[in-house]
Amino acid sequence: MSAARVTTLTYYPVKGLTGVSVERADVLATGLRHDRSFMLVNPGDGTFLSQRTTPAMAALRVEVLADGDSLRLTADGADDLEVPVAYDGKRRDVSLFGKWFGAGVVQAAAAEEWFSERLGQPVALVRVTPEHERPGWGVHKGLTGFGDAHALLITSLSSLDGLNGRIVEAGGEPIPMNRFRANIVVSGWPDAHTEDRVLRASAGALSFGYAARAIRCAVPTVDQATGEKRGPEPTRTLAKYRREPGYGGGVSFGMKAAVLTPGAVAVGDEILVHDWLPDGADPAPATR
Repeated sequence: MSAARVTTLTYYPVKGLTGVSVERADVLATGLRHDRSFMLVNPGDGTFLSQRTTPAMAALRVEVLADGDSLRLTADGADDLEVPVAYDGKRRDVSLFGKWFGAGVVQAAAAEEWFSERLGQPVALVRVTPEHERPGWGVHKGLTGFGDAHALLITSLSSLDGLNGRIVEAGGEPIPMNRFRANIVVSGWPDAHTEDRVLRASAGALSFGYAARAIRCAVPTVDQATGEKRGPEPTRTLAKYRREPGYGGGVSFGMKAAVLTPGAVAVGDEILVHDWLPDGADPAPATR
């Protein structure tokens, strides 16, 4: 059997926008460097914007420039914009899912105008504060930035192959992995959803621990290239075999993980599993 390896590494500078795939990444306690360090929010009440309600976000691209002190914003049909990053300064109250309430550092007005024009509604851009410390939940809790609740989202090619086989068998079109917005994609596991059973593992200098299964919302139905909703898949097919009673009946694909030991990881690094969860076991729901 071939070794399991990291086949894709992706970070998402602004929550809900296009990801940036890299060959190597430094992983901090909160996830890949720059991952979900920024967030678009409603300027009135500070609630976060999501592809769940604003799918056009998927087609907006943000690049963190090499020095980390500026962002380049790009979108089809729009002029590029480069803006400085404010690591501290004016704050704005922000919230996620009505469960986490904190503060974000307000970013350049030019960026807010650019995003507002692209999305057709007023938005504000914020960055995590220097003192940001937000715990996750699950078997291993860890820390996260502006992610939904965890530092890492891990999926596997075997899981996607299994899902697409079912979709095609039902007469549908296969979907790409980017619909699931993973940070780490693993190749080499022969069985679909092997990631569900990984309790502790490492790759490169990084070690991570299982937090919970990744319960999927409507985002995987959004075409990540165009920012348009594409219909019921993959949710329709996942609902046939990936219902999770312990998570309120949601459907899952991939696993959420906490960073146990920060460190560098690269595409091609072997995934070494040190401890497995027993088949069918998932203690995560009891930790919520």
